[in-house]
Amino acid sequence: MKRSSFLIASLVAGIVAYSAGAAASSESVETGEKLYNSTCVACHGANGKGKLPGVPDFTKSDGRLSKDNEVLVTHIMEGFKSPGSSMAMPAKGGISSLTKEQAGAIVQYMRQAFSGK
Repeated sequence: MKRSSFLIASLVAGIVAYSAGAAASSESVETGEKLYNSTCVACHGANGKGKLPGVPDFTKSDGRLSKDNEVLVTHIMEGFKSPGSSMAMPAKGGISSLTKEQAGAIVQYMRQAFSGK
């Protein structure tokens, strides 16, 4: 009986922890969406396919979103110029107050919106 109670308690604790993580992730994606739509959308487009020559297409399976989160956050924070592009994305996407956590939220949103990950 004690073993069954322990297993049930462990299962409930795991479900609660998973739910809390999912809620935090959902909030992060929502934050990322707001930030993306306030700034990133100008060059990358609402559909993630890029609005300007040389801007990467986030919907391609072997494209920019195939990189690790850490790489993408670094590109957002430090700025990045795609090979063959005549222009570079400014550091922090031009938002001087952007934090690393907010950049991570943008990446989470882009993965969900454009690659289904």
